[in-house]
Amino acid sequence: MTSLVLASSSPWRRQLLERLQLPFIWQSPDIDEAPRPRESPQALVRRLALSKASHLAEQYPQHLLIGSDQVASFNEEILGKPGTPERAMATLERFSGQRVRFVTGVALLDTHSGRHWVHHEDYHVVFRQLSRHEIENYVSREQPLTSSGSFRMEGLGIALFERLEGDDPNTLVGLPLIRLCQMLREAGLDPLG
Repeated sequence: MTSLVLASSSPWRRQLLERLQLPFIWQSPDIDEAPRPRESPQALVRRLALSKASHLAEQYPQHLLIGSDQVASFNEEILGKPGTPERAMATLERFSGQRVRFVTGVALLDTHSGRHWVHHEDYHVVFRQLSRHEIENYVSREQPLTSSGSFRMEGLGIALFERLEGDDPNTLVGLPLIRLCQMLREAGLDPLG
């Protein structure tokens, strides 16, 4: 039986976690992801990452639970998932030629000991100047309606960028693996052990 649980419905986070070659299971937590009044992007993703892990704690009392959440932050505004093609296109039009910050929170909860680790990681994306035609084609082809920032880094989204800035490119996909490895080692589970 595996002792590692990914609290996520994201296939992209599962693919990232598979890279660590540790056995795990996943389950989608059902939590309210709405930001609180005046909550910073960093506080929001840290709170939601830990909430996702904590939501499954009762079901997995002897496990290490991983939660993660991501938001786009542009001009101090938190942008969630677009939900519709029109909102996705409007977001990408705003991002055209701009530098946008993505904040990803990751939490590890040891349900046996009650210990937990929470961290957030910033990653910046500089978007190329995008034409309306490019934006429409991208949204039509990739349908990034459930993705922060209205793009998928793990797909055709890479064609939208001029450059990427950050320590761990996995952060932009939604799971900062370098930091997660550190947390796992601190919890006694070394991916290289």
